[in-house]
Amino acid sequence: MELLKNQPTMKLPAEWFTGDAWADVIYRGEEPSQARANAVHFAPGARTAWHSHGLGQTLYVVEGIALIQSRGGDIVEAHPGDVIWTPAGEEHWHGAAPDHFMTHIALWETDDVAWLEHVTDTEYTGERRSTRRR
Repeated sequence: MELLKNQPTMKLPAEWFTGDAWADVIYRGEEPSQARANAVHFAPGARTAWHSHGLGQTLYVVEGIALIQSRGGDIVEAHPGDVIWTPAGEEHWHGAAPDHFMTHIALWETDDVAWLEHVTDTEYTGERRSTRRR
């Protein structure tokens, strides 16, 4: 067993994010492992740009309200405990609702991420459906 040293929290780049977002690396596998895990913290209204992962991505919402959308799909409002899987190559974005901070654990393999254009305000404020019944 090995106790891994925590790395400093890092501010995420404006090229890939709208608004303020930070990441804490949980795990970055060394060869032959390609596993990655980050806790990502979003300020209200912050979100990723459109992007895709070569082998897919899993998100586990820890706190707040998350918004997630696949290209051409509905915006999904996710809550703590929700798990979202995005398949390999599927273009998507995720971030915080406009009025809540949000933290999720992001799990993926490899650094094969294709970053695309930023999500527009019109896309971000589109109609959404919740994972919770009202």
